[in-house]
Amino acid sequence: MSGTRSKSELDALTAEFFGSFDNRGGRTADVGRLRRLFLPGGVIVKTGPEFTVYTVEEFIEPRQRLLDEGRLVDFSEWETSERTEVRGDVASRFGDYRKSGTLDGAPFEGVGTKTLQFVRTPAGWRITALSWHDQA
Repeated sequence: MSGTRSKSELDALTAEFFGSFDNRGGRTADVGRLRRLFLPGGVIVKTGPEFTVYTVEEFIEPRQRLLDEGRLVDFSEWETSERTEVRGDVASRFGDYRKSGTLDGAPFEGVGTKTLQFVRTPAGWRITALSWHDQA
């Protein structure tokens, strides 16, 4: 498979990841789709003072609740830059992102960096690991 095609597929997978949380304009976020985007056993790591390692299920549950309860509204996050390297059936992506929304009635914005690791499976590319750092 060509590198260009792989890169396009990884761009789409990454956009779908970011889109999982989008609930702007009354849209319903679909955090549950992360179960399909990640390999079973995928690892998610939040860095910083509240360093946390999550399974996919541990990551989904509190975010789904936050969105379902209406505490987080008009939320979206998106990549602002990225660098992706594909070598055969493995790939790595480093990207900066922005996010904005309203949490518990207070508007907020933020920026940070995410790194994603991918593998190509018989069913297509999947995320194996994600780590992120929110800037202060």
